[in-house]
Amino acid sequence: MATRDYLQQPPNQIRRKDRAMEDETWIRAFLAKAPFGAFAFSHDGQPFINSNIFVYDPTRHAIYFHTASEGRTRSILEQNPSACFSISEMGRLLPADTALEMSVEYLGVTAFGKVQVVEAREEAFAALQLLLDKYFPHLRPGQDYRPTTPEEWKRTAVFRLDIELWSGKQKKADAEFPGAFLCGAVHQGASSGKVKG
Repeated sequence: MATRDYLQQPPNQIRRKDRAMEDETWIRAFLAKAPFGAFAFSHDGQPFINSNIFVYDPTRHAIYFHTASEGRTRSILEQNPSACFSISEMGRLLPADTALEMSVEYLGVTAFGKVQVVEAREEAFAALQLLLDKYFPHLRPGQDYRPTTPEEWKRTAVFRLDIELWSGKQKKADAEFPGAFLCGAVHQGASSGKVKG
């Protein structure tokens, strides 16, 4: 049986078309609410993951994150700016009569692009404020906390992932799926041997 050459396909092409989420409004909404993501980089054949908070800026179609001003992430990206970014969320576990058919609900977004250090101070300050506004939306700079100072800005490096490609994916079962349950919410004393939600 002939198999597809997956390495010749675009990196954002999803094998299961029935689970692809092509609505860019859905992708943007998920990026806006996800609490953290994983950035993947590579140096000399060695992959690295940086799990981090982030903010998506729709006006630039870019993802901002920050790390220490010096470190492995910056060193790698200065050599190889190509990156992959991923966020995901798990839904209910879906039991079945056979192990092969057991499954789980999920949704996720993956983005591909190039990362660069934000050198322009105005953009870097704006990105840091976007991060603060995302995670502390009820607090106002200059009112509830002192804004970042230029001296403090020197201690961090702000990065921008310019998105070239992205994809969304979701698996969702019917609301009345038999026995579906959230992880950690298994009822004790199931007499039938099946998980009950």
